[in-house]
Amino acid sequence: MPPMVQPSHADRAVSYRTVNVDGVEVFYREAGAETDPTLVLLHGYPSSSHMYRDLIPRLAEEFHVIAPDYPGFGHSDRPAVDEFEYTFDHLAEFTASVLQNLDATPCAFFIQDYGAPVGFRIAVEHPDWIEAFVVQNANVYEIGITDEFRDLLEPVWNERTAATEKPVLEFFEPEGTKWLYQTGAREPDRMNPDAWTHDQYVLDQSDSDLIQLDLQANYHTNIEQYPEWQAYLREHQPPTLVVWGKNDPIFGPEGARAFGDDLDTVEIHLFDTGHFALEEDCEEIAKLTREFLTDHVVAD
Repeated sequence: MPPMVQPSHADRAVSYRTVNVDGVEVFYREAGAETDPTLVLLHGYPSSSHMYRDLIPRLAEEFHVIAPDYPGFGHSDRPAVDEFEYTFDHLAEFTASVLQNLDATPCAFFIQDYGAPVGFRIAVEHPDWIEAFVVQNANVYEIGITDEFRDLLEPVWNERTAATEKPVLEFFEPEGTKWLYQTGAREPDRMNPDAWTHDQYVLDQSDSDLIQLDLQANYHTNIEQYPEWQAYLREHQPPTLVVWGKNDPIFGPEGARAFGDDLDTVEIHLFDTGHFALEEDCEEIAKLTREFLTDHVVAD
């Protein structure tokens, strides 16, 4: 498991817990009063609930915040690929079981990157669970996928061979992780390297490359489900706040703007940063999240 950083003063209200689901120990961060509206934070690649470390204390006064690590990520167990199916269908099914175990529904979802395929699968299956979305560089529209993303992954989507897997495996190396964090950032030299160092620690563990390779090779199933997720948005109209790093090298700002085509209650804010917008704009994103959810979840 990655090393735990000594919590700051602001983090002391956060609890660090585990829940066992189907024999897998799942780590999660929790803060706030259980009587307040629940907000579930679903992380992306190659991160974990650690990406929300600064956001959670800023939301805990108004919301009951839960941020789990998927199996294979962060402090959760890392079952081998021959013991656990690392597909997005299974991650979503498993995460839904985690939320049921924690009695965490109904809730709002804050989603980033992999949080979209996990969160939207859950939303389609359990629309009554979802009170609102906060979307941070969590893509559900083909127009939002950049050429860099397609060039890296399309070959392995079409055929898994040593040749198609090689550039994906190289992406899991430290330079790839740092690139994903720093590319598009306003001031990359002011970003805390603890973030990608924490992620890289997990990526460097035994079998992590096989876990991540299975998920990246399975990513095409998300694109295939985009029309279903867009239909869900049009039918159920969840209030949605979009907070998007417009310089993201894998999910462009067109993916943010596209939410406006399907939703009546939507706010879209583009930030001058990259894929991990919380690393540079946590304070403003927290403010927008508090205000939006207070208006559209708490007030209702």
